[in-house]
Amino acid sequence: MAGVDVLPASNALKRRTITALSLVPIVIAAVLWLPTPAFALVLAAVLMLAAAEWSTLAGLTRPTSRTLYPIAVLCVMALLWIWPQAQPWFFGLSALWWVVQAFALPRIRDIPRVEGVQWSLLGAGFLVLVGPWSALIYLHALPDSGRALVLFLLFLMWTADSMAYFVGRAWGEGRAKLAPVLSPGKTRVGVYGALGGAVACGLTFSWILSASLAATPLILLVCGVSVVISIVGDLYESLLKRRRGLKDSSHLLPGHGGMLDRIDSLTAAAPVFALGITLIGVAT
Repeated sequence: MAGVDVLPASNALKRRTITALSLVPIVIAAVLWLPTPAFALVLAAVLMLAAAEWSTLAGLTRPTSRTLYPIAVLCVMALLWIWPQAQPWFFGLSALWWVVQAFALPRIRDIPRVEGVQWSLLGAGFLVLVGPWSALIYLHALPDSGRALVLFLLFLMWTADSMAYFVGRAWGEGRAKLAPVLSPGKTRVGVYGALGGAVACGLTFSWILSASLAATPLILLVCGVSVVISIVGDLYESLLKRRRGLKDSSHLLPGHGGMLDRIDSLTAAAPVFALGITLIGVAT
């Protein structure tokens, strides 16, 4: 979640804003108007770009290998499309993997440079990339509330990111760092802003659903945990880039770096949100 950063350069912020404003209407239109098979294809294309960047972070250097890895990711997506009953199991496993990272990342005290191929990271990439795909497709295909749930998740991420940025910018300078080894620009104050955004979104969502007093705390819990895991996703990608001495995963998007830099929060949050919203019975 890049918005936790404090005081980014003004020109970088301008590029980020222009890119985001250009992409947001396209994303909303895709969620609302595309049938689920078309939405699945578009999302798969986005994640294949991210898979190419992930292969670089994992140490693949040969063009052939960097091409084959996204194809392998696409094949797993195809299997899950053919066998949709496995989708909840897959994004549930992905959500569990991210929860483990949430406990592992705070223990990191130094980041040594890594050379060569990290085969375990290539394996983890399937959970990181196919997990959110299966989660979003599963939600989008729900007959009653699918598109609304996907759109709500996106607004939850955008709101939390914006609140993290503005709160961090206003009150975060000089305050305690969130993870100084992983990302020195992020502060705990920014996280509080993100959680405030999660509460606002959760309460609004509960009001729209006319949720009961018993269901509202569960919705707030799902939103809060999803936002926390989204920050974990951002920090985890920062870890991988620092291991390789990279600033961005690529230069695909002006002001945002690569595709992974843009969607790292969503890739982590989507499986957790889909699992949580299913467990509490909202996903119908």
